[in-house]
Amino acid sequence: MITSQSPMRGSLFLLLACFCLEACTAVDYITITQPLLDSKTIVSSGQTFKLGFFRPANNSDRYVGIMFNVPAVAVVWVANRDRPLNDSSGTLTISGDGNLVVLNGQKEILWSSNVSNSVANSTAQLLDTGNLVLTDNSSGRTLWESFQIPTNSYLRWMRLSSSTKGQKIRLTSWRSPSDPSIGSFSLGVEPQQIPQLFLWNDNKPYWRSGPWNGNVFIGIPGMDPVYLNDFNLVTDDTGLVYATFTYANDTALLYYELSSSGSLLEKFLSDREGDWEVTWSSPRSPCDVYGKCGPFGSCNPHGSPICTCLQGFEPRDKVEWEGGNWTSGCTRRAMLQCERNNSVRSEGKQDGFLKLPNTKVPDLAEWVATSEDECGTQCSNNCPCVAYASYPGIGCMHWTGSLIDIQQFPSSDGADLYIRVPYSELGKKRDMKSVIATSVIAASLSFALSAYFCWKWLAKQKGKEDQISLIEAGEVYKVESLFSHNLEQPKLEELPLYSYETLANATDDFEPKNELGKGGFGPVYKGKLLNGQQVAVKRLSNSSNQGIKEFMNEVVLISKLQHRNLVRLLGCCVQREEKMLVYEYMPNKSLDFYVIDSKKRNLLDWDRRKFIIEGIGRGLLYLHRDSRLKIIHRDLKLSNILLDEELNPKISDFGLARIFGGNQDQANTNRVVGTYGYMAPEYAMGGQFSEKSDVYSFGILLLEIVSGKKNTSFHYDENKLSLIGYAWKLWNIKQAIKLLDPLLSDPRVEVEVSRYVHAGILCVQESASDRPNMSNVLSMLNSEIAELPPPKLPAYTATLGLSESESSQHSVNDVSFTTLQGR
Repeated sequence: MITSQSPMRGSLFLLLACFCLEACTAVDYITITQPLLDSKTIVSSGQTFKLGFFRPANNSDRYVGIMFNVPAVAVVWVANRDRPLNDSSGTLTISGDGNLVVLNGQKEILWSSNVSNSVANSTAQLLDTGNLVLTDNSSGRTLWESFQIPTNSYLRWMRLSSSTKGQKIRLTSWRSPSDPSIGSFSLGVEPQQIPQLFLWNDNKPYWRSGPWNGNVFIGIPGMDPVYLNDFNLVTDDTGLVYATFTYANDTALLYYELSSSGSLLEKFLSDREGDWEVTWSSPRSPCDVYGKCGPFGSCNPHGSPICTCLQGFEPRDKVEWEGGNWTSGCTRRAMLQCERNNSVRSEGKQDGFLKLPNTKVPDLAEWVATSEDECGTQCSNNCPCVAYASYPGIGCMHWTGSLIDIQQFPSSDGADLYIRVPYSELGKKRDMKSVIATSVIAASLSFALSAYFCWKWLAKQKGKEDQISLIEAGEVYKVESLFSHNLEQPKLEELPLYSYETLANATDDFEPKNELGKGGFGPVYKGKLLNGQQVAVKRLSNSSNQGIKEFMNEVVLISKLQHRNLVRLLGCCVQREEKMLVYEYMPNKSLDFYVIDSKKRNLLDWDRRKFIIEGIGRGLLYLHRDSRLKIIHRDLKLSNILLDEELNPKISDFGLARIFGGNQDQANTNRVVGTYGYMAPEYAMGGQFSEKSDVYSFGILLLEIVSGKKNTSFHYDENKLSLIGYAWKLWNIKQAIKLLDPLLSDPRVEVEVSRYVHAGILCVQESASDRPNMSNVLSMLNSEIAELPPPKLPAYTATLGLSESESSQHSVNDVSFTTLQGR
């Protein structure tokens, strides 16, 4: 039976037919003649992903992003993450030079694929892997792809990679759940001998996966995610290491997201719930945080407390440890036998190894080409080797130096780690000779200490407190309140003391070729201890104008300070009328070494300079506001900023620093100390110092780092403008970009450079009350304070620099000058 259709039914059928036709013919590409408008999307050929404009929750800005093509929103890539649109007039298109660009309503470019060798005839296509690819239509050559610059999401077939040549592809987190701009966290592969996944927080390790054994990461307990079919880590012939993953069920949707709070989340689209479920995450406990228990500390999430020292070790700082701050870690209770003389070893008192089962092995493992049976033997025969482990698929691993990021797993996960300990920790029964030897040593020590305290009392009576010596009782000591005469300083807690012989051996008897630099305190030498650890030894010279007061000041202050942007004091030596400080070694020397050398300066691109400036600022803020003691440094300068292996800045040299009381804001001194060119006017002229005098020095540093010129050697035009005067002149004519180091000339950073120069000028204003504090300075640099106040006249610019008569009122003997080498 045939019936006629009504006009309404016919129209509905036609509408549905047109809709189906449009869906079936939906394009997955963008060309110069077919742009993507805000109201439109393109969809990959398999309907898995879509590309279009979106607005994050609780945010009115609009962005271009790639999303899963499902109702449950999941944005996996963002183009203009740092330059959002403020309306719906945006366009994603191909520009005249063939680049993929995001334009606003005024046709300004907010984002570009920025391919230098692009071609005019190109097409951008969204693949069903979620990869947006820009292709040369003539040759088919791939010009650019979104997988090469991921944001916060890790999709299957995507490569996270790194190479020894510096090439890196990492995930970067959003700043917040509603702000796609670049956040603090990043995830990638670390190309060590045994590769690992690393999660960084501001370029500092925050979490790691443990070594790859060819199948799993052995530092991730129970690594067997339900949906993973193949996770692979490959090292190619060029030294490139990359990680990829797939999953068995092609119809399932799964990806990894690096959250703004620093968690790596495995997300799976649940058919039952119709939403994304987190099926795995890390870090999952405080023990997953990198280095939670410090060097030679072990973390157990089920322990109370969670951190304990390895057997044979004790807390480096007992007060901090008992207070729940374990980052300073542990140190050996007794020296290893292999570090002593051969006569002790010949009596059979050899070092041994204690087994630590089910362990997340420490970081920085060194792969050794040997059998499992020989792994322990080779470590035992090599004194700097402090631990070893052997694992299927990896082989033999050795560790030297500090053992960091150890975690105890409750089950059969992890590896068996063997820790080298001295004979005394092995629990063996001592023979009579040992008892006699111990008694003799104890009697000798008792006599030596008695003689020391008697001598010290006599020295005090004669007023010779600067001549401090320590009667040796072993290679390394730990004592409490060593210098009781310094009553104005806080109590000195346990501090490692090194013998003169130990440091002389480490530096080849202070060989001149090992000298790293020289400052007001004296020369600094590179050294290597018996355990393989590299150190910097700062030795008070006989001709130094600094003495026991500055030495004690630095020991007391820096031993209590813990911050990533402060150099770490490892110990000291007071013996044979020698006073020496032992620091962690900074392989990249000091910042002035880079500023004076155009080749070295070229290594510091604009992003690295920003990172260094902000790192110095965070360290200074810690000294002023966040540490247990309020510290005024008083000698902040290029040569006192040291750079580690990753060019992270660390403030050093606390010999001239002063402690402020809780309510104290400023102080006066009759003895002006510091370095010309960095001293605030109220300090140089009147001896008055405060945290604002440090802010002034920071402002000078900022301008020097931006310009690549030292303030003390800068002159411009016939008026002999100083660096401050030149910056002030450029800021007033709105040409602050001209202050930027010519090696970095780049108009794209003009806004940032202008903001940094503006902040620097605010720091060097004549009046201390006009200068911002360090908290505000960092907010200015990070654009948390959007509108910067106009600066007043900077210091010393009224006379275009200090005259000779003004300079002569200060005692040169009280001012420290530093050579151009770092330490």
